[in-house]
Amino acid sequence: MSRGGAAAREAAKPQDRGWAWMVLLAAVLLQGLTLGFPSCIGVFFTDLQHEFQASNSETSWFPSIMVAVLHGGGPLCSILVKRFGCRFAVMLGGLLSGVGMVSSSFCQSISQLYLTAGLITGLGSCFSFQAGVTVLGYYFVRWRTLANAMASTGVSLGFTLWPLLSQYLLDEMGWRNTFLIFGGILLNCCVCGAIMRPVQLASGSLQSPKPAEEPGRRAEGAQLSNGASSPHPKLQQQSRRTVCLQMLQKYLAFDIFCQNKGYQIYTIGVTWMMMGFALPHVYLVPYAIQNKVEERKAALLISVIGLINIFIRPLTGLLSGHRIFTGRRIYLFSLAVLLCGLSNFICVISAEFSVLIIYCAILGIAMSGIGALTFQVLMDVVEMDRFSSALGLFTILESITLLIGPPLTGLLVDITGDFHYVFYNSSFFLISAALFMVLSFCALEKKTKLKEASKVPLDNSSGYQHNEMATDPQPESQPPPAVMYITSI
Repeated sequence: MSRGGAAAREAAKPQDRGWAWMVLLAAVLLQGLTLGFPSCIGVFFTDLQHEFQASNSETSWFPSIMVAVLHGGGPLCSILVKRFGCRFAVMLGGLLSGVGMVSSSFCQSISQLYLTAGLITGLGSCFSFQAGVTVLGYYFVRWRTLANAMASTGVSLGFTLWPLLSQYLLDEMGWRNTFLIFGGILLNCCVCGAIMRPVQLASGSLQSPKPAEEPGRRAEGAQLSNGASSPHPKLQQQSRRTVCLQMLQKYLAFDIFCQNKGYQIYTIGVTWMMMGFALPHVYLVPYAIQNKVEERKAALLISVIGLINIFIRPLTGLLSGHRIFTGRRIYLFSLAVLLCGLSNFICVISAEFSVLIIYCAILGIAMSGIGALTFQVLMDVVEMDRFSSALGLFTILESITLLIGPPLTGLLVDITGDFHYVFYNSSFFLISAALFMVLSFCALEKKTKLKEASKVPLDNSSGYQHNEMATDPQPESQPPPAVMYITSI
C-alpha cells in the first residue's frame, strides 16, 4: 500500500474534526427538541382536562403514549437507518413530529391526541433522536465518548427551556395555538438532519446500505419463493422460522435475557422502576396548581430539575468513570434510584412552593445519577458485541411500564381524589426496584465468588459480565454499529 494512498484515505476521513463538530451541535439541538419535549406536557394537563372534560387517567395516556413510543421505537428506527441512512431517519422523524403537533392543535377529543401527539409525534421524536445519536458514531472515533456526553446536555437544556416556553405561550395564546407553534419548532429536526450528511470515506459510504448485501437478500427471497413449488414445504417453513428467529435475536436479545443473570436482574429492575419514574414529570405541575401555586411558578419546577441536570449529570458521569467504581456502578445507580424514591415524600409533607423547589433540587440530583449511569451499567453487564441487541429489548420492556404507569396512577387519583397517591406510588416502585437490584447483585456476586473459590468454571454467558471496553475509543478500522438504541432518562 503506497504512502500516497494512505494519505488520501486519511484526508478523506471526516471524523473528529471539521464538520463533525457541526454535527455534534445538531445532535445537542436534536436531543433538546426530542427527549426534552415531553417534560412540558404537564403544563397543559389542567387545560386539556377542562377542554375535553377528561379524567386524570384519560389525560395521562397522552404523555404516556408519547414517552413509550419515544423509548420503544428503537428496533423500527434501526431498520430505517440500515435501509435509508441516518440523515433520512432524522428528517423523517422531524416531519412526523411537526405534523403530529400541528394535527394536535385541531383535535376535538382526547382520544385524537393519543394518535397525533402521542403516537405520531412520539414516533417522529424516536426516529430523530436515535438516528441523531447513531450518526455521532460515524463522525467521532477518538472523541466519541466526549461527543455523546456533550450531546446529552441537550436533554437537560430541553428540560429547562420547554416548560418555560410552554407556560408563556399557553398564557398568551392558549394550548391549540401553542401546539401549532410547537409543530413548527419540531420541524427544525429536519434542519438538524440536513446537517448530518452521510460520511464518505475512501472506501465508500458508511451510512448507505451496502450494495453487496442487496443481491444476497434477493437471492434469499428467490430461494423462499422457489420453495413454494419445492417438494419439501417443511424445509421452507423451517427456513422462514430460522430467519424470524435470527431477526429477533439480532434486534431483541432474548437469548441474553435468559442466559445472563446480571442483564436479567438489571432489566427487570429498571422496567419495574419505570412504573414510578415518570410520575412526577406528568403530575407535579397539576399537583402544584391544585395546591394554589401560581401557574408560572408551577412550570418553573420542571425547569429547576432540568437546570440541575445540566451541571450534575456530567459530574456524575466523570465520577462513575473512576476506577474505584469499576464493577460497582450498579450500586451507585441503585443509590440514585433510592434517593429519587425517598425524595417523593417531601411532596407529601408540604405543597408550599419553597418546599417543592427543594424537592425538585433533590429529585434533579437523583435523576442526574440515573440518567448518567443507566447505559454505563448496561455496558457492564453485557458484552459490547451484543450491546445493541440487548439495548433493543431493554428499551422495549421499559417503554411498556412507561406507558401504563401514569394512567394507572391517574385512575387511582380519580378514585381517591388525592394527588398524594402519585408520590406514594412513585416512591414504592423506585424504592422496591433499588432494593431488588442491590440485593440481587449482592447475591449474584457472592455466588460468583463461591464458585471461583471452589474452582468451578463459570459460564461467561450466565455470570455478571463486566466490560470496560465501552469507555475506550474504538479503532478507526472498525466502523461503529449500524444503530444503537440509546435513550436518555
